[in-house]
Amino acid sequence: MTLDDYNAFCASLPHATHVVQWGGAHVWKVGGKVFAIAGWSKGEDLAVTFKCSDLAYDILKEQPGLRPAPYLASRGFTWIQRVTGETMDADALRDYIRESHRLVALKLPRKVQAELGLGGT
Repeated sequence: MTLDDYNAFCASLPHATHVVQWGGAHVWKVGGKVFAIAGWSKGEDLAVTFKCSDLAYDILKEQPGLRPAPYLASRGFTWIQRVTGETMDADALRDYIRESHRLVALKLPRKVQAELGLGGT
């Protein structure tokens, strides 16, 4: 997945907003809360960080090309960083980003969810 592909996909999700921050990372938010971050790659693959369920976190953190997200995971958050496509292709990555968006939207205050029309996410 290229940076352009990543940004186009995230932009297609409901009420997603984009900002470049934290040293050039492409950060996507819903309701002001982060659901995906891309950047900081030291290899040729785009590093993409996303929130996931506890079960997915326990499975994914052990897979080649994936790791607990720096900073976030060390603070007890279930965020994974995909650093290579070795075990997670672009289609699977899109599925996890979509789920991250849903998980973050569900944690928004009900008033914000209603304002954004996210009641059925």
